[in-house]
Amino acid sequence: MNIEAISGAATVAIACTFVFLVAAKSWHLVARSMNAHPNFPDAIMREAAQRFRDELDALSRKQSTYLGAGLMFVFIFAVAHTFDAHQLFEGYPAWQLYVVLATLFAAAAFALYRLLRTIQQWRQVRFLRDANIAVGHSLQRIAVGHGRVFHEVMTAAGVVDHVLVGPGGIYAINVVAHRAMRRESVQLADGELQFVPDGTSIPITDIASKTTRLQQDFSDLLKNSVRVRSVIAVPGWDADIQPGDGHLVVNERTLPMLRGWKDEADYLMDEDVQALQQHLTRTCKRSPIARRKRK
Repeated sequence: MNIEAISGAATVAIACTFVFLVAAKSWHLVARSMNAHPNFPDAIMREAAQRFRDELDALSRKQSTYLGAGLMFVFIFAVAHTFDAHQLFEGYPAWQLYVVLATLFAAAAFALYRLLRTIQQWRQVRFLRDANIAVGHSLQRIAVGHGRVFHEVMTAAGVVDHVLVGPGGIYAINVVAHRAMRRESVQLADGELQFVPDGTSIPITDIASKTTRLQQDFSDLLKNSVRVRSVIAVPGWDADIQPGDGHLVVNERTLPMLRGWKDEADYLMDEDVQALQQHLTRTCKRSPIARRKRK
């Protein structure tokens, strides 16, 4: 196999692969615009981890596109070499062929990098999705008789993963997903979640901001002050020490603890519960929010 044969076959393969990528990306854009609005929009609510579900679907399509492009490159390269594609560069100086070949391999390396990066993102988003679904399903079970659960509640400070509204109070449940080889412990100290013995620390500033904003929005809606309890769910980790009255740290198994975490100031009147639930029912309709910035 000489330099002309390699350069010719690689050029044909790259050209065909590029055409395939353009066609696949164009179709994804068309399909996304066609699915921009769900059927029965007035009846479908956002599910637990909806934004991660949507993002995972997009990453899965991208991953399939890159894998398909890689297979097409290999196939076209083999076919082009078999049918004497070296004639495309016959008579060219060797240094020009090496430049062409280096450019083609750089493009192939970049495509491989994008594929590996997409696979890494896909694994991370799938983990976030599963963590949020685990917490959401646990909330659905404990909410019976205690109120209603709403998912993906938008605020000006970001997305609150789950909100439980009932006569016993309002709870904003945010999920922190952190991988663990086995079930270990986590504690909240100095405004950070500290994972032991992992050693990782994750600030909760954004969680506090979202909870405060949600509380302000609800107070403005009801025209009176209400309290929103902040619950931090960390699936797969055990909370050793509860830090105080500011936040409750739980996992997917100990989530029922929130039902006992309240006082007289948290109770709501029936009309307030109804007003909040109606408001959240209107604002938590299914919509394509995967492209919004995740906070």
